[in-house]
Amino acid sequence: MKVGFIGTGSMGSLLVDALVRSGALEASDVVVANRTQAKAERLAAAYPGMTAAASNRELVLQCDCAFLCIKPSEFKTVLQELRPWAREDQIVVSITSPVLIQQLEDQLPCRIAKVIPSITSGVLSGVSLCMFGSRMTVPDCCLLEGLLSHISEPLLIDEQYTRVVSDLSSCGPAFMAFLAQRLVDAAVEVTGIDPDEAVAITSAMLLGTGKLLTEGGMTPKELIQRVSVPGGITQQGLQLLRQETDGVFQKLIRTTHDKYREDLEKVQAALYGEEVNGP
Repeated sequence: MKVGFIGTGSMGSLLVDALVRSGALEASDVVVANRTQAKAERLAAAYPGMTAAASNRELVLQCDCAFLCIKPSEFKTVLQELRPWAREDQIVVSITSPVLIQQLEDQLPCRIAKVIPSITSGVLSGVSLCMFGSRMTVPDCCLLEGLLSHISEPLLIDEQYTRVVSDLSSCGPAFMAFLAQRLVDAAVEVTGIDPDEAVAITSAMLLGTGKLLTEGGMTPKELIQRVSVPGGITQQGLQLLRQETDGVFQKLIRTTHDKYREDLEKVQAALYGEEVNGP
């Protein structure tokens, strides 16, 4: 099976690397294309046997499955390029959250899916959010989930919950890393601890915490209760955090949703020339 990737930016190249490195795909079964041809050629050169297509048309003619790893603003042009050559038996997978499955089914005759990956796929971990269009068959779904299972845990979700689940799975690593960096910065400023040492300790702590919440079977609430002793230092710190972060994460979710709705409207206007009330 030939699998193509249109767009070799940060996430496109991460997916290619993870799928090949994990053994999900052989390099010889991968075709890449990019608006800047040289970028596709550089990526392909790093994996002997991989092909850099000269155009999106060339890629779609070769592949059984094609991942669209592009920005919302690029979809109109790319879909116009693919439409004359796309086949009904092909699977086209978008990794762009504000592009809806129905919009893709309107534009292409293919079997359509949407997958929201995470940077954690780079270490063969985390989850990939999966949504399947009306033309996807059971074997199609199993095929795609099988690929993704090599680099993540495929999680089937309803498209209406794309944004909030993406906040947790895809934006979440950046949000957690931001909080970790703020903790490190404060430790360095207040105590003078070496910054590299503080980062190493915090990173190891996050790894262990993740294992407790997964392999250890703990919930976040249970972990807090285990660490926090009444009258102890952790409890004092938690009281401060509760006071200072009250309402912050609600604002965070509202902010990401506002941006998502804005992007939905831009995509709808680009594809159909009208606004949309999206999920």
